[in-house]
Amino acid sequence: MKQPGKRGILSGAALILTFILWTILIQTADVQPVGVNGTNVGFAAVNTWFHRRTGVHMGIYTVTDWLGLVPIAVCIGFGLLGLTQWIRRKSIAKVDGDILLLGGYYILVILGYLLFEMLPINYRPVLINGAMEASYPSSTTLLVLSVMPTLLFQVNRRAKSQSVRKMTAAFVLLFSAFMVIGRLISGVHWLTDIVGSVLLSAGLYVLYRCAALAGNREENMETSGDKDQ
Repeated sequence: MKQPGKRGILSGAALILTFILWTILIQTADVQPVGVNGTNVGFAAVNTWFHRRTGVHMGIYTVTDWLGLVPIAVCIGFGLLGLTQWIRRKSIAKVDGDILLLGGYYILVILGYLLFEMLPINYRPVLINGAMEASYPSSTTLLVLSVMPTLLFQVNRRAKSQSVRKMTAAFVLLFSAFMVIGRLISGVHWLTDIVGSVLLSAGLYVLYRCAALAGNREENMETSGDKDQ
């Protein structure tokens, strides 16, 4: 593997390790019963200070919640692309390798989401429809930051038009920024929930990108070898 690939894997692993450390700290550092119904919250001083500064804005929460369907639509779109290739080529083995890898990556993201839903680290600062909900990491932030960069990555690989690539880059950047900032200021998550999502999604995406690029290099080498024979 080339050096840049090694650096990418190390960067992704470092981000995942930082997320794990961050998760441990949330359960051990400055833990106080300041949450809904007296639930414990780590980094209590920082979290409560930030929550008081932002307040609660359920309108922003609702907008960002509905816009969470956008990354889900991206996942479905690539799933349909893979299914179409499977049907036309009559073999799953003939589906583009990066699309198969992308499907596995999306499944991994979903499993991570389900894991933290079943094992809540902490709860939201406010009740949602009268109920306590798991808050760490922010599932919407995790979904957006894990999926939207893959849209840009795939468009850059497949689109020949430079204008399409630029428009996609602008859309992904603006949409992701709006969603992260929106979840931050909506007041439905603690600050540390957002930070955790950023760390985990960044680590997962970097590892996916490295794997996709490595697979592409191997395909190019095989193609080059076939031409030489």
